[in-house]
Amino acid sequence: MSAAKPGETYIHPTASVAPSAEIGAGARLWDFVKVREGARVGAGASLGHGVYIDAEAAVGEGTKIQNGVSVYRGVTIGDNVFIGPNATFTNDRKPRAEFWDDERLGYTVVEDGASVGAGAIIVCGTKQKPRRIGRYAMLGAGAVVTADVPDFALVVGNPARIIGFVTEAGHRADAVARTTDREVVLTSRAHGGTATVSRELHERVAKGGGDGG
Repeated sequence: MSAAKPGETYIHPTASVAPSAEIGAGARLWDFVKVREGARVGAGASLGHGVYIDAEAAVGEGTKIQNGVSVYRGVTIGDNVFIGPNATFTNDRKPRAEFWDDERLGYTVVEDGASVGAGAIIVCGTKQKPRRIGRYAMLGAGAVVTADVPDFALVVGNPARIIGFVTEAGHRADAVARTTDREVVLTSRAHGGTATVSRELHERVAKGGGDGG
């Protein structure tokens, strides 16, 4: 039986947390989690079995990271993000075992409310242009992301391509609620909710041109 109580911070006896790491109130760190120096884990976040949070990486409030995920230095994860089991974040676009310096460090930002499916791979961007996974975007299981993903976009495949859009609750946004010169507001026929995307992107995806962002 779990020793964790609702609303209380819980760190499993097998978890390892560096003294300089910040753990927010109500966070839950399960078995064999490792949080390194200078890392930040937000209030109410949940880190599953074997999750590794590298030095100076950041995890937002209410975020849920499933088993076997490594969040490396250079990765920033927002609030209320879902990361599926064994998803992979990279932080070096030209990896070599014998060559390393901070100039090679890659960066990724996962914005609030996004979901990363099981086994997805996110190829990092640069310090000047981090790879961005937009708000409430959804990455399908096994997707290989090599370009930025817009807000509310649903991407699948290798390389990942946009096949549609989802609402904040994750339902397929399959109907147009209204349009303006610049934006399209979509909704789910069955579940309601909305997703606001650029008109240009909506038209491009509707024509089958959803590669990348």
